[in-house]
Amino acid sequence: MKSLLLSLVFVLSFCGAAVVSAETERPNFLIIFIDDMGYGDPSCYGNTTARTPHIDQLAADGTKFTSFYAQTVCGPSRGALMTGRYPHRVGGGWTTNAEEVFISEILQEAGYTTGCVGKWDMSKRRYQEELVPNSQGFDEYFGPLGANDAGKVRLWDNREEIDPTSDMGSLTRRYTDRSIDFLEKHHDDGKPFFLYLAHTMMHVVIDASAEYRDKTGKGLYADTLEELDHEIGRLLGKIDELGLLEDTVVLFTSDNGPWSNDHQRQRAKNAKYVEWTKGPKLPWGTAGPLRGAKGSTWEGGVRVPGIVRWPGHVPAGKTSDAIVSTLDVLPTFAALAGVGEKVPTDRTIDGVDQSELLLGKNEAGARDGFHYWDGNELQAVREGPWKLRLPGLKNLRKWPELDRGTQEAELYHLEKDLGESKDVAADNPEMVERLMALAEEAKKKS
Repeated sequence: MKSLLLSLVFVLSFCGAAVVSAETERPNFLIIFIDDMGYGDPSCYGNTTARTPHIDQLAADGTKFTSFYAQTVCGPSRGALMTGRYPHRVGGGWTTNAEEVFISEILQEAGYTTGCVGKWDMSKRRYQEELVPNSQGFDEYFGPLGANDAGKVRLWDNREEIDPTSDMGSLTRRYTDRSIDFLEKHHDDGKPFFLYLAHTMMHVVIDASAEYRDKTGKGLYADTLEELDHEIGRLLGKIDELGLLEDTVVLFTSDNGPWSNDHQRQRAKNAKYVEWTKGPKLPWGTAGPLRGAKGSTWEGGVRVPGIVRWPGHVPAGKTSDAIVSTLDVLPTFAALAGVGEKVPTDRTIDGVDQSELLLGKNEAGARDGFHYWDGNELQAVREGPWKLRLPGLKNLRKWPELDRGTQEAELYHLEKDLGESKDVAADNPEMVERLMALAEEAKKKS
């Protein structure tokens, strides 16, 4: 049924549109999606505790974005990534709607072989026939449908549930092994591929394998992060080994900021962390210079690492502060695949085509702002360097250490004040008024 509906959408929305020929050169796509990795976690974004040489090399070989936005929490962030739509449009939580069009479906319809490995989190963390990966445009799937909050996951191989495991330290390698299997199986079958690898790490309950536990001497988070980086290096090395380097667009990013603002509750829930870290601080990441963390609409909650590599096409060694979002993946990948006309026109698509930015043809990019939604509440808006945090917010998560702000209209100039430390609303009433009007318009279109 889902396949039939998708085909009807394409027929109705794109009648007469040009079809990409089989001879057209189309890149492969690889998304490496990290869970709860903070803006400041990779070394190339400022981390001095853990070493991430493979992530750093990816940045050196591609373009590193410093204003790259996801969403506040994991499930909604994944829905936004796949659909190009803000979470409140596609289910609002840890689920999507069967009628949504995923980038995987667009690429599958265009002849791509599609694979998903790792955490899904878009079907209410359980099997729902129309919402699991194999019903959402993926030919192959391996991983857990939900998160690992309880220290265990139930793994699925396509539509079959296989073994549950409490060995969190094994997941990073298992996901990488399965991703490498996908590449080896499909790299020379005459079709381009789309591989979406969604790691469970660095989401609590984190762990490293025996090989990496206590390796850094700087705590469990550093151990786990360095193992994750090593496995990313294995996967990227396989792409090179198979001769796919110049044909593959790699996007590396995270679903939200670090889960570092909930220490008291999580300490009580997971007392073993205290033993692992020899102290009260939990092994979670850092948002670097940014204010806030996962679950908030401060920059630290939604601004994440974002790196794109495509040798010979995406400029290497470049750092860009252009505003980009995971929302932009669907229209951008569709355009790069030559099927931009298949982006749905019968619904609001919040993402924009950033292909010219990625290819170095436009320094500013295709978007000038970002809307900071949490659930069904718009909490802030950005335009250029200006960010307005809206007054009277109600959907503030009840985590003990969450920064709630003043609950008045707060204005920040992000180029001058990346850490949102100085509210300049009183000095810029016209900008406050402008952004308030922008927010009201966004609410009307929601």
